[in-house]
Amino acid sequence: MGPLFVVLEGPDASGKSTQLGLISERLSSLGIPHLTTREPGGTTLGRELRRMLLDPRRSMRPLTELFLMLADRHEHVETVIKPALRGGRWVICSRYGLSTLAYQGYGRGMDLGMVRELNRIATGGLEPDYVFLLDLPPQVAYERTRGRDRFEGEGLTFFTQVRAAYLGLIRSVPRGYVIDATKSPEEVCSDILAHLPLPG
Repeated sequence: MGPLFVVLEGPDASGKSTQLGLISERLSSLGIPHLTTREPGGTTLGRELRRMLLDPRRSMRPLTELFLMLADRHEHVETVIKPALRGGRWVICSRYGLSTLAYQGYGRGMDLGMVRELNRIATGGLEPDYVFLLDLPPQVAYERTRGRDRFEGEGLTFFTQVRAAYLGLIRSVPRGYVIDATKSPEEVCSDILAHLPLPG
């Protein structure tokens, strides 16, 4: 089996960064070459875009936000993800296409067909092999993100819309799994790893 592209999805504060670290430890112990990364912010350009996108003092129109997210993704796919996969490394990424559909599509009320097509152009059609949705109740996600970034200011209704979108979208992903993110980090990691084709 070749290298895998694995994506962790879910709201802010659902534990994606923690899981990147835990999964990386497990893959390292098995001798599996891999890369952990995130969106937005997985490239030098992406880190600048991330600061703009998450700055709670900044406002922007929904289409502007979408284009910045997709600019980050295109740069990330072409300069980080594809080269790593070609080089035989697994890629474990925090956020990818489902986030854009959930936040900008459903959350911002943008045309889903347009969002899907622009995302396809930005990624060159690259789809993950596995997608894990770290699911949290909207109230928990909202409380955990208070004061963290620009999306927190959207309020509980926004988080409720995004969660409903995620739960609907994940059903259409061939290897998409919902993971209970209210569990301990170790339990969440075990639940994720149980679905991956690991040696031994």
